[in-house]
Amino acid sequence: MQINCVCDAKAILGEGPYWDVTDQLLYWVDIKGCKIHRFDPATGKDETWSTPEVVGSLAVRAKGGLVVALRSGLYFFDLTTGQATPAVLPSGHPEHNRFNDGKADRQGRFWAGSMDDLEKQPSGGLFRLDTDLKCQQLVDQITISNSLCWSPDSRTLYYSDSCQHKVWAWDFDADSGEISNRRVFIELPSADGAPDGATIDFEGYFWLSVWGAWEVRRYDPDGRLDQTVRMPVQQPSCPMFGGPQLDTIYVTSASKGLSEKQLLQQPQAGSLFAFQPGVKGLPEMRFQG
Repeated sequence: MQINCVCDAKAILGEGPYWDVTDQLLYWVDIKGCKIHRFDPATGKDETWSTPEVVGSLAVRAKGGLVVALRSGLYFFDLTTGQATPAVLPSGHPEHNRFNDGKADRQGRFWAGSMDDLEKQPSGGLFRLDTDLKCQQLVDQITISNSLCWSPDSRTLYYSDSCQHKVWAWDFDADSGEISNRRVFIELPSADGAPDGATIDFEGYFWLSVWGAWEVRRYDPDGRLDQTVRMPVQQPSCPMFGGPQLDTIYVTSASKGLSEKQLLQQPQAGSLFAFQPGVKGLPEMRFQG
């Protein structure tokens, strides 16, 4: 498998890739760098916008601009002015928490997980922002929210806590956005790296970035390991299908926490990578609120 570095961004904590099928552009974030990136594969150009707080994830908004998950809550971001306007600031959101992984479901709602920025307390959880801008927390007792995605038929939601080394599956009611019947989908040994960002392919297989393991892995719908892709960096953070045919996987990565020696061994840590997995993905939805 040939892995290409398509944007040597030197991000501190690259995350949250989102492929906009309409404009054929890849948005992604540098959480700790407080930056939104927009990468154009056709030209290789990578534009950036600064955010007023750390930024965990985003989706393009149908009404224009972006919906973004910042430290303190969910905001609308104007790409013309660079201004962030609060959409929802959840009550009871601890000061040491920040928002992390997030995505829009196929019904146009935006979901985002929160986490303890010190990565110690299970003070985070999973939130759903409906198209009428009402916000509800559906999961709690989470330390590091990750791996958010849905099965192709939208009947299963996947979500993980990196600190617990578990990816769970829930039954998902696409009409109401409610979840039920939580069960363990994948559990990684503690010495095997941590589950990070994830996406789903057209065949319903689950692609998972494994933080600390130099790998992106493909699991079948029953949670069995199907394929392993070795990455040139230790901390791949999130995969996302993109390209005109949705047949490219883009992977963000991080340089956060690496020693000088480790950075010499992996000089492209924090870059954006791409490879051809031999299977297609599914289009991402814009936030409809």
